[in-house]
Amino acid sequence: MVLILLRENKMSNELNKIEAAVFRRVINHFKENTEVQNIDVMETAGFCRNCLSRWYREEAKDLGIEITEDASKEIIYGMPYKEWKEKFQK
Repeated sequence: MVLILLRENKMSNELNKIEAAVFRRVINHFKENTEVQNIDVMETAGFCRNCLSRWYREEAKDLGIEITEDASKEIIYGMPYKEWKEKFQK
């Protein structure tokens, strides 16, 4: 209902800001909780950090912005993917 009201009231800019802030919180949560393994998130939630990086890249592409797989993973993981795997993947 709130989402409908926001969209009907042409508050899409505010809605985009809220959604972007929520996304940043999810990403920061994953960055701060490196003990959480991708496979565990995938089994529980049906997505993982790799999914987020792929979705990031796909949405950028839809806007005409090309981002490499490595770059999108670094955005999500907070460091190069290879480095994250060496440090935290079990």
